[in-house]
Amino acid sequence: MTKQEHSYDFRPVTKMDLPMIAGWLAEPHVAEWWDDPETELAEIRDHIDSISVEPLIVELDGKPIAYLQSYDPHMEDEHPYADQPFGTLGIDLSIGRPELVGIGHGSAIVRQFVQDLFEEGVLRVIIDPHPANIRAIRAYEKAGFRIIDRRQSVYGDAVLMAIDAEDVEEGEAA
Repeated sequence: MTKQEHSYDFRPVTKMDLPMIAGWLAEPHVAEWWDDPETELAEIRDHIDSISVEPLIVELDGKPIAYLQSYDPHMEDEHPYADQPFGTLGIDLSIGRPELVGIGHGSAIVRQFVQDLFEEGVLRVIIDPHPANIRAIRAYEKAGFRIIDRRQSVYGDAVLMAIDAEDVEEGEAA
């Protein structure tokens, strides 16, 4: 099975996942782009019962491989992306297992998850990698995202990228 044929499962994070996520946050390829692991883990723990952020574990063949979260920028006061159209969700992805980085899983995971969101009626999906995270930017472009802005916010320096449901539908119809 090639990486293009993989199908990923997305399940809610539970408290039992937190030690595994803590291990992923300590991995150099993840730690480079996330803040203090203890702070991040506390936020993920808080998101388990959140209505504005949905923390998920990405599984491949029944094995956890990544952390993914989706959020509604309109459900948080003064969110830096609240200027995006209503019907927009933001996502963040970190592949936890280092041996799975750089071989196509990032773009494939994002592509599948975004398609699921569009099928649920989401109109736009945004993602905001750090400008120096060239690997992530390329993966998101490969998944169909385009750069729409460069932002400085409480979350740091970011390249704001978006993909719209109508663009995907038009692309499929062509």
